[in-house]
Formats: sequence, C-alpha cells, structure tokens
Amino acid sequence: MVDTMMVSSAGEAATSGVSLVDIINVLIINIFAAVATGGAVVTSQFLGQKRKDKACQSADQLILVTGVVALVIMALSILLRWQILNLIYKGVTEEVMKNAVIYLTISASSYPFLAVYNSCAALFRSMGNSKISMQASIIMNVINVIGDALFIFGFHWSVAGAAGASLISRMIACFILMWRLRDPKLDIRIGTTKGVNMRMIKQILHIGIPNGIENSIFQLGRVLTVSIIAMFGTTQIAANAIANNLDSMGVLPGTAMCLAIITVVGRCVGAGDFEQAEYYAKKMMKLTYIINGICCLVVILTMPVTLRLYGVSGETRHLGAVLALIHNGCAIFLWPAGFCLPNVMRAANDVKFPMCVSIASMFIFRIGLSYVTGVAWGMGGIGVWIAMIIDWIVRITFFAIRFFSGKWKTFYHGE
Repeated sequence: MVDTMMVSSAGEAATSGVSLVDIINVLIINIFAAVATGGAVVTSQFLGQKRKDKACQSADQLILVTGVVALVIMALSILLRWQILNLIYKGVTEEVMKNAVIYLTISASSYPFLAVYNSCAALFRSMGNSKISMQASIIMNVINVIGDALFIFGFHWSVAGAAGASLISRMIACFILMWRLRDPKLDIRIGTTKGVNMRMIKQILHIGIPNGIENSIFQLGRVLTVSIIAMFGTTQIAANAIANNLDSMGVLPGTAMCLAIITVVGRCVGAGDFEQAEYYAKKMMKLTYIINGICCLVVILTMPVTLRLYGVSGETRHLGAVLALIHNGCAIFLWPAGFCLPNVMRAANDVKFPMCVSIASMFIFRIGLSYVTGVAWGMGGIGVWIAMIIDWIVRITFFAIRFFSGKWKTFYHGE
C-alpha cells in the first residue's frame, strides 16, 4: 500500500505499472503461500499427534521445497519478463510497460527470500507462536517504508526505489526467521535433518499443490480481469490499484484468521478429534465475521481521508472509491465464508473440492461474467467488480453445503 501511495507521486503511469506487476506478484506469492500452507497443515497434524520429531522433519523439507520452487520462478520471471507482461497486458502505453518491466525485474529477485519467509512464518503459526513472525513482519515493513521514502523521494528512483526497498526488507525478514527457527527450545526447528525425504515432501505437496493450483488460478483470474480493466485506459487501471490497496486493508483480519484456522483445526484433526475441529471452526468463523466486518467499516468510513493520500486525478480517486465501496461493503457479509471456510476443509486434507469449486467459479463468473458486464455492457471496472461479487456468492454456496454435510471430515487417515 505504501509502495503504491509513494509511487503515485511519480504519476499515473508509474502507479499503473506497479499495480499491474503487483497483481502478478500476488499470483506468485500465493504459490509460495500454498506450499507453506501444506507444510503448516502437515506440521500442525504432527504436533496434534505429539510427534515433534516428524514436525521438525517436515519443517526442513518445507524450507527445501519452497526454496527450490522460488528460485525456478525467479529465474523464469526475470528471463521472460517482457514476454509475460506483453502477453497479459498487451495494449498498455509504452511508459506504463517500461515501469512494469523495471518493477517486475527487481521484485522477482526477492521471490526466494519471500518464499522462505512465508514458510518460516507458517511454521511459527503451527506452533501457536505468531508473535515472532509478527515481530519480523513489523521490522520488514518499517524497513520497507523507510526504504520507499529514501529511494523514491530522496534518490528519485520511482518504481525501482519501491521494488528495491521491498527486496531489502524481505531479505532481512527471511534471515531473522530462519535464525529464530534454529532455537532448540522450540517445538519445531530447522536444521535437524539432512537430505531429501520424498515421503514427507509428498505429504506437504498433497495439501500444497491443490491449494497452489486453486490460489494460482484465483490470482490468474485477477490478472485476466485486470487485463480487461486495462482495456479501459490508465485512469481505470490506477483506480483499480487504489481500490485493491483499500480492499486488502479491509480484509486483513479475515486473512489472519484464514491462517489461524489452519493451525487450530489442523491440531484437532491430527489428534483425531473432529468434534473439536468443527466446534473451533464455527467459533473462529463467528469471530472472523465480527472483526472483519468492523475493519471493512473502518476502511469505508475513513476513505475520504485515505483517498487524499494518493497523488492521482479526481476522476481516478472517485472511481477508486466506488470500487472499494463495492468490495468492502459486500465483504462484510461474504468474504469470511468465501475464503476462510475452505481452510477448514484443507486442514482436514479435503483439498480437491475447494480447488475445483474455486477454479470453476473463477472462469465462469469472475472472468466470463466480467467480460459481459465490463465490456459488452459497457460498465467498465465497476462491471468487473460486480462479477467478482457474484463469484463470491457461488463459492460460498458450495462451501457451506460441503461444511454442514460433514464430508470434509472423511479425508484424514493419520500419518
């Protein structure tokens, strides 16, 4: 959010370039998060079984897998950066594309550090110790903000400054968490095993791959919908970027609870106590609705102030406000069930159902309907965001039926 705000001082072309790449970055980050989620589920289940030795083994394998995957993605992203951006965002102005290429090149260099950081943070959450990852996150973001101010306003590096600050902050956060995970007092620590344990990796990927496919397709859908919005010009691209910033702030509590659900339900499932798993799932969903709703309302009520922080035109600011209002207003009632509830199923190894529902709903409603409402009906970005809300409603319907049927409880069979 700070990146976008500060870069906006360099103009709408810079803001648009960063926003286009950030959509791709979120796609990549979700691949890392999916593998980390697979590791978190496996380690949580081992801790539920009181198998700390196995939990430590899974931690080492998780770091290994995420590191290798991230290095491959980094290399491909840098080597094929022009081809990737031209394929997805064909038709954007030359200035926007130039900024996007610079931002993607530097951002991709941070992928390995961000991937390992995410995995380490997931391991701390599996132990019920999110305080350490929170502290590392605070340090990372403080460094990022200071770096943004120095590089963008001091050195006038524009998008390169924003990406460079993110790279440095992610490196530091990664090294902090890896160092903390070597503490022998922890239930889970890294460096206790050597070599590759294919059986353990398969357990992690059994959860991580379907989740990764689901998250990747979901984010790919966002990329494709942004490519539709890009057809409407720089103003709508920049407005979409602003709205995405504000939206992410609104659902922060929900995102946090998504991660917490994995740990709590995974522990219960590992212990074979599905009655407790269902009890805590319902309790945490209620909490998510309350805190997520409050946060969305705060974002809506403070928009007259926060929108002034963006150095864009009045038209862009107004459209960004409309899009943010659509998202956060509907998120109060829909977001937790659409995005937190499927994590209950994943924690119990029921991973294919949420993946299939999400992919089908994404292509039919978020992408297909976006073209109808945005392009055919001439509603522009507003039509695209309305299609997104319909996608949420469809997802929720299937997830709610699955949860209350209890079928998600039949997929875990122990180690």
